[in-house]
Amino acid sequence: MKRRFNLFVLAVLVLAILVPFLQAQMNTKEPPKALVGMYQVAPGKHLEFLKWQAANDAINKEAGLPATQWYAHTDGASWDYLSIAPVLTDEQQQKVDEISKKKGRVTGFKASLQFREFISNHSDTFVVGPVSAAELVEAGQ
Repeated sequence: MKRRFNLFVLAVLVLAILVPFLQAQMNTKEPPKALVGMYQVAPGKHLEFLKWQAANDAINKEAGLPATQWYAHTDGASWDYLSIAPVLTDEQQQKVDEISKKKGRVTGFKASLQFREFISNHSDTFVVGPVSAAELVEAGQ
């Protein structure tokens, strides 16, 4: 029961965080897409994880991408960090990979393995929005 409550609270938190982030991106009739990630970092790896992510953020900025928003856990559920990032097009991902390689960083599957050195658990999900309840009703009819 407590786990179900924690998941409910987490879902409400994610929605509360997403609305302002995605409202800034909504300039078309089609709502923007984002990727929400929740990370439980391996013991003793928090600073390394944050440095690795900060380097990724710098590369994304150099590629001209919107900044990922980061939230640090302070109390409650078991996650350590939550991120909200734009969903990249293939062209944007190629640009990020090019910059990463120039900086001597790994990409693709190797980067995925490197990422897993820092975490004990993570989940991510794709979302759209923001939309109002009325817009969702309209889309559902």
